[in-house]
Amino acid sequence: MFKKRDRNKVRQIRHARVRKKVSGTPGMPRLCVFRSNTKIYAQIIDDSKGITLVQASNLDPALREQLNDLNKTGASKAVGKLVGERALKAGIDRVVFDRSGYAYAGRVASLADGAREAGLKF
Repeated sequence: MFKKRDRNKVRQIRHARVRKKVSGTPGMPRLCVFRSNTKIYAQIIDDSKGITLVQASNLDPALREQLNDLNKTGASKAVGKLVGERALKAGIDRVVFDRSGYAYAGRVASLADGAREAGLKF
């Protein structure tokens, strides 16, 4: 009998396959996205040094006031704008987008659009 695979396990396999080819360099770090059912996190990572340069999430105190009126997609766009603004302030203008195995739709696409509006180039 066929046994259905766990959706998160399939996503992790997809993410590992993509990560073989995608990595962040000092000149072009990686914008990594993680989403749970209610939260979304974004961080810009330099994989050569193994450090996080910039991060933002919808738990961030800078966004608390704005998020009360927004749905999850709108909150994702606000997180994207915030991570984009912080990246530009840190001197980062080009990134590689790592969607972590999630479909490029909904909240992930909204976060990417917000980062582009802030001035990041993918």
